[in-house]
Parts: sequence; structure tokens; C-alpha cells
Amino acid sequence: MSAERPLVEGEPVLVRRREGEAYLLPLRVGPQSVEGVGVIDLSGQIGAAPGGTIEWAGATYRILRPSLADVLRQLRRRAQIITPKDAQQLLYLAQVGPGSRVAEAGAGSGALTVVLAHAVGPSGHVVSYDRRADFLEVARRNVAHAGFSDRVRFVERDVTADGLDESGLDGIVLDVPEPWAVLEAAHSALAIGGAVATYTPTYNQLERTVRRLRTLGFEEIRSVELLERALHVGEGGTRPEFDMLGHTAFLTGARRVN
Repeated sequence: MSAERPLVEGEPVLVRRREGEAYLLPLRVGPQSVEGVGVIDLSGQIGAAPGGTIEWAGATYRILRPSLADVLRQLRRRAQIITPKDAQQLLYLAQVGPGSRVAEAGAGSGALTVVLAHAVGPSGHVVSYDRRADFLEVARRNVAHAGFSDRVRFVERDVTADGLDESGLDGIVLDVPEPWAVLEAAHSALAIGGAVATYTPTYNQLERTVRRLRTLGFEEIRSVELLERALHVGEGGTRPEFDMLGHTAFLTGARRVN
């Protein structure tokens, strides 16, 4: 299993003491500084199995191979990120899987970029567009921190005005204020059978997006909203939590079939 493979120099590892106290660090030879904590040397973990421990800063930490959730919790944020509940549904709507060639417009802080890169795997590829160089720089650093730099190409480009510089894509995800203005270019960039997914916070954005999808001849159009409510689990007292993660956005998927 992948979780049992020996740790390799250069990959990111999770240095974890307990829930809520963990650091995502590159596994490399020599000491490295962790802001606000101190200096740590992970050299001895290279070639070791995940799950080992290290004494650091007066406490015992366990060295783990990070999950996608671990990576997302460690992101440096410059823009609001797409939540995990929405990110996973966008993967489904855009038909993203291992080996896929996909694009996203609206890199933001790179949270969705990381999810896409994780989903396509080492044989897939992601192109991430944003018109703001500062957002691209934050996204680029977060993707590198997650260990996915070799799977992602970043492009500073206003796709609303200039379209996409790719073709034959398996999937496209649009997180931009006016996705309807990008859909014609997306249609041309998709392979036959490929899909586009959009993220629209308001009803009027959703209506304009779906109207344009229909005009362009996209098929299998589906829009959803996901609400997330956690459960408080106690022996004989299990109930829903009082708070929930409600509306974040409307998600739409559509397919190019002609």
C-alpha cells in the first residue's frame, strides 16, 4: 500500500503531535526552520516507514505521509478557498480522474489546484489560469508545498478575454465571476465527451451560466447545492450538530458530446 512505502527525500511529510498541532514539511537532509517553533532535522526519516517518531521542541511528534485533508488544512490563503464538500463534487461533475488532462480558471489560493493535482495522479496534468500574478504566486507555493509541482502548469491569463491555450482537455473547472463568458472557449478546449464544471455563488450567475451552456449545445447539464451538517455522536445521545456549513455555491456540470 502507498501509505507503507518508505519515505523518499523531497516528498512532503506531516510532523504531527496531536490533532490541530501538525506541520507539513519537505523531507530533506539537514536542519530546517519552522516559524514560531524552532529548527528540526528530518534527515533520519529518509528511507524510514511512515509512523515513526521524533523528539522535537520538548515533545514527541509522529512522522506521517499526509492525506489530502492534511495538505488542505496547511494551505496559505490569499483568497477564499473552495470547501472540500464542493471540491469533491466539482471533480465528479468535471469527470476528473487518474491520468486526466484538466484546466481550472481562477487559481485563487490553489486549494482546488491541489485537489485536481491529487486526483489526476502522476500521469495526469493540470493547467491553472488566473489573471492575477499575486494569486498565482500563492497558488504556486501551495502546490509546491503539497509536492505536486510537476503536475501543474500555471498561466497568467484573463480567460474571459483571451480564452484557454489548451485543447483536447478531459475536464475544465471554472471559478470566475462570469463563467458564461468563458464557456465558448471551454467548449473548444474540451475533447469530445469532456466536461465542464462551474462554481457560482448566486442564483443569477447560475441562470446565466446554464442558459449559455444550453445555447452552446452542452448536454447532461446538472446543477446542485451541497449542505454539510456534522453529527454529534454520543452513546444514546447522537444528534445533529446545531451549526452546519450551509450555502457556499451552486455547482453545475455539463458535457460536450458534439
